[in-house]
Amino acid sequence: MKRGKNRFKMRYVLYIVVFIALYEIIGVCISYARHPKITDSYKEKFSAEDCYSDTVSSDRARIIEDNKDALNLRLRMFNNASNRIVISTYDFHSDRSGKDVISTLIEAAKRGVEVKILVDGFTGFIEMERNPYFYALSSCENVEIKLYNRINFFKPWKTMGRLHDKYILVDDNLYLMGGRNTFNVFLGDYGYKNYDREVLVYTGEVNEKSSIHQLEKHFNEIWNLKVCSQLKKRSIFISKENMEEAKKQLKKHYVKTINEDPQRLENLNYESFTFETNKITLLCNPTGVHAKEPRVFYSLTELMKSAKGEVKIHTPYVICNQYMYDTFAEVCKDNPNVMLMTNSVANNGNPFGASDYMKNREKILETGIHIREYEGGVSYHGKSLTIGNELAILGSFNMDMRSAYLNTELMLVIDSKALNSQLRECMEHYEKDSVEALGYENYNVPKGVERQEIEKKQKRMLQFLRLFNWLRFLM
Repeated sequence: MKRGKNRFKMRYVLYIVVFIALYEIIGVCISYARHPKITDSYKEKFSAEDCYSDTVSSDRARIIEDNKDALNLRLRMFNNASNRIVISTYDFHSDRSGKDVISTLIEAAKRGVEVKILVDGFTGFIEMERNPYFYALSSCENVEIKLYNRINFFKPWKTMGRLHDKYILVDDNLYLMGGRNTFNVFLGDYGYKNYDREVLVYTGEVNEKSSIHQLEKHFNEIWNLKVCSQLKKRSIFISKENMEEAKKQLKKHYVKTINEDPQRLENLNYESFTFETNKITLLCNPTGVHAKEPRVFYSLTELMKSAKGEVKIHTPYVICNQYMYDTFAEVCKDNPNVMLMTNSVANNGNPFGASDYMKNREKILETGIHIREYEGGVSYHGKSLTIGNELAILGSFNMDMRSAYLNTELMLVIDSKALNSQLRECMEHYEKDSVEALGYENYNVPKGVERQEIEKKQKRMLQFLRLFNWLRFLM
């Protein structure tokens, strides 16, 4: 009799689990399976020609390639901020580099600097909620932290709209933008890492034409959305004692960061550190949480179509729908010099991206794009393009459906031969450790390049994930 009752209970528990799973999947699919088309109004608004200029602008720029340099630059920017610090990031941890950033922000706030931090609501839920270090930061005077689209499993139709923008804005003349998240994998030299890059933009003479105003407008639009909720000054899950202990640890940690490298207190001569630019244009997706028209993808491919020379694309992942394949084919129709480099299956840090690429590599090749696969042994996270010898483009956008239709995304289009040259040099550094994909399991492997092996465990995982290929628009 007792065994029968237990079976009855287990059966209803199973029914509940299945119902919840179906509720989540159906809610997500109804909201995000449809891919909006680019609107006529945006087509009329965007022109590739508008991204070029014949005159030098007030904005100067430089590529930041090394993870250690990226961390040190952040700390120097924060230590020398006088008015405000704005941070937008997809993922923020309280690991070693995260504490470097948190402790420096607290010191800036104590000086009277206004600090605003915007973090995605999914990663924020995982990493920041119930974390005493982030509440030690949020409790400081002059500090506000908001989460974009805080995760809510009761509303799955909003779940996949994520904040993927990654930038820092300091005072009125300095910002940093790219693909780096705020933790050890992307910042500093603290063990396991991804390769990534950013661009630093400096305006010597602030004026209304500076690109910093485009970024300010974008930030304010998202910051004021109803879907952005504040991380409170206190949490009922964190005692006052734990908060005070976290503050003490962060104060000691700040002293340690400066003792390790006193240059982190020094300001840079940004004028001599950066290169001239003719024009900088910010590309952005819509900011809402539902399926979006693919503005960034459309704009990038329109710029590719207008290219008068070679087009190079670097992206960690490639997951396309038919519209994206067809658009790449249009790009390649009149330009045989279009190359895309992505991680090889074995070198890819995203199992969903690796699985999809393994299945659809030939479809990409059929568009006319020349593919190179990075085999450097460390996952490559850079999202960059060069168009001819004039445009350098980089930011947070991956060549996948998630970046095209689901995420907020930013890419900076910079008309500058000097920066284009610097970016091409950075990209070629990785291309030396890549192989050329010629067709199904057919490669041109340059001398000295060693292909990464797909381990048995990884191969089984990739084969398993192919069963869920119908959900590829979410990956």
